[in-house]
Amino acid sequence: MGLFSKLKSLFVRQPTIDWEDLEALLIQADLGPAFTDQLLDSLRARGGALRLEDIAEATRQEIIKVLPERGAPLRRAESGPTVILVTGVNGTGKTTSTAKLAWMLQRQGHRVLLAAADTFRAAAIEQLEAWATRLGVAIVKTQYQADPAAVCFEAHDRAVREGFDFLICDTAGRLHTRHNLMEELGKIRRVLARKDPSAPHETLLVVDATTGSNALNQAREFQKALGSLTGVIVTKLDGSGKGGIVIPIQQELGIPVRFIGTGEKAEDFEPFGAAAFVERIL
Repeated sequence: MGLFSKLKSLFVRQPTIDWEDLEALLIQADLGPAFTDQLLDSLRARGGALRLEDIAEATRQEIIKVLPERGAPLRRAESGPTVILVTGVNGTGKTTSTAKLAWMLQRQGHRVLLAAADTFRAAAIEQLEAWATRLGVAIVKTQYQADPAAVCFEAHDRAVREGFDFLICDTAGRLHTRHNLMEELGKIRRVLARKDPSAPHETLLVVDATTGSNALNQAREFQKALGSLTGVIVTKLDGSGKGGIVIPIQQELGIPVRFIGTGEKAEDFEPFGAAAFVERIL
């Protein structure tokens, strides 16, 4: 159920709006305390009795103020392949999002190479390889429990040698509280930087729209460990009415949403647009 439907239910139950109930509803929608305060201040400034339409319209306006109108284009390498590092915790749809991003770029006419650097889970290598075969995307893989940084190193060599436009590295899904696994991400970044000092050019965090405030905690920890998250991919937006958590991620951390996933198919993946996103979560 979207936020508008929940607001409508609230008005049905109580024709005169209760500010505390409204605040609780906005927090439950994962919009975050800072944005909730901002929205409530905007509504109070309007004066008079609040109507459902007033709240919905104010919510739209305030969200669009916070979120970028559209996702920025991917930053490109000055020469050689553009390297994209895809990160996130287990179960967010990270490997699937990696494949979808490759498919989107390939449809735009780019040559894309995948690196199966999630070597901690044998199924992840098989999953990405299955996607690569289905979509006709080239892939570099190795055996289970191999060094992920070595996979990325080898993949970069191939990307340069064969003239690929993009190299997308699918890293191991990891709990953001596991220090050693976060250190592994740092190692991958250092290895890539030896090949190209500007690499990785993009570091994208995949978050699950349905996990609420935990997604913000994940973004905080990944940002702390890596220091340079350049964007977020939000998954599982298909019919969930969720996704409000991207607002506090943008407000608190300044990390923009770059892409959204809305289903299981390769084409269920698109660049972020604030207006369309607002209508989706409302």
